[in-house]
Amino acid sequence: MEYVSALVPPFVMAAFFIGVVRVIVKTQGGAAKGKEDAAVDAALARAEGVRRTAHGDA
Repeated sequence: MEYVSALVPPFVMAAFFIGVVRVIVKTQGGAAKGKEDAAVDAALARAEGVRRTAHGDA
């Protein structure tokens, strides 16, 4: 019976990991994808603008 107690934690961790991956995959895209992409693009543009201003590249 020691082998059962030794195998349970890896199986529980594997099941949890699979669940996390499934949630991540299911939440990609959807109705809010365009809004999320626009927010990321805006943040990158702001960061690029700050970088150019700091280096005097503007």
